[in-house]
Amino acid sequence: MDPLIAIDPSQVYRPELDNADKEQWLKSQGIDTAGIEFDVGRDKNHFREFEESSVASKEQMETVKRTYKLMHTYQTVDFVKQKKAKYEKLELGEYTIMEALDMINSVIDEADPDTSVPNIFHAFQTAERIREIHPDKDWFHLVGLIHDLGKILATQGDPHWCVTGDTFPVGCAYADSIVYRDTSFVDNPDLHNPQYNTKLGIYKENCGLDNVLISWGHDEYLYQVLVANGCTIPEEGLCMIRYHSLYPWHTGGDYTYLCNNKDVEMLRWIREFNKFDLYSKGDVLPDIDALRPYYQSLIDKYVPGKIKF
Repeated sequence: MDPLIAIDPSQVYRPELDNADKEQWLKSQGIDTAGIEFDVGRDKNHFREFEESSVASKEQMETVKRTYKLMHTYQTVDFVKQKKAKYEKLELGEYTIMEALDMINSVIDEADPDTSVPNIFHAFQTAERIREIHPDKDWFHLVGLIHDLGKILATQGDPHWCVTGDTFPVGCAYADSIVYRDTSFVDNPDLHNPQYNTKLGIYKENCGLDNVLISWGHDEYLYQVLVANGCTIPEEGLCMIRYHSLYPWHTGGDYTYLCNNKDVEMLRWIREFNKFDLYSKGDVLPDIDALRPYYQSLIDKYVPGKIKF
C-alpha cells in the first residue's frame, strides 16, 4: 500500500489566503489539486445535485455515478453480513482519534458531489458550525468532528462504494428516494430474489433500525468502533453517527414502517445534525491548528487514548 500523506490543512483553512495560495500550499504537501475548489458561501439549493451539478466538474460527477453504480450492484444482504463480521473484530490497528483524523487526510469522498477536498477539512467545518449553534453541547461538537472517521476504511484498500455515499436498507424493497434508484440496481442479485423484494422483505413492521441490515459503509463501522471501545457520547450522538448517511430515511421519508419508537425519537437529532453535515461544506475554512486543543479536550472526555479500529 502506498504511504499515506498526512497534511496540515491549517493553511488551507485560513480565509486570508486566496485560492491560488491555497493551491500552491497543497501542492507543496504533495497533494494533487486537480479539481479542488474552495466554494465558500454556496447557495443551499446547490447541494446534493446528482444529475447535473452546478458545483462539481463533469469528471467528478462521472466518478460519483460510477461509485453509486458499483455500490448498488454489490451491496447485497450477504455482502453486508460479511463486512460486518469482518470489521466488528476491530483488527485494523490502534489509533487515537486525532491520529485517525490525520489518516483521512488522504480521503476525498468519491460519492459526494459537494466536495473535492480531503475529508478532514469537512470534519472541522461540521464541528465548528455545530459549536456555533449549539455551544452548550460539547458531545455534539465532537460528533461533528468524528462523524466520518469510519472512512479510515478507504485508507486500508476498501473501495469507496462500500465506504462512502448514501446508505440504504438491504433485504427489502429499494425505496424510490435512493440516489439513482431507477437505473443502478439492475445488476444486483438481491433485486431478483423474491424474499427481498416486498415492502418489509425479511423484516417485521416496526422492528427498529437496530434490527435492519443497512448497506455497509463508514457509518456503521464507526458506530461499532465507538461502542466496542466504551465511548461515552450520548445515544443521540451515536445514532447521528450510525445513520447520518441514511438519506432515504431521514430526508426521503422512506422506511418509516421499519422504525420503532426509539428511531422516531432519534430522527429529530439526526435531522438536526444533517443540517451541519451538509451545509457546512461551503463554509469558510477554520484554522485547524488553533482548534486542535479544544477538540482534544473533548476526545479526552468522551473517547480517550488509543482505541481499536
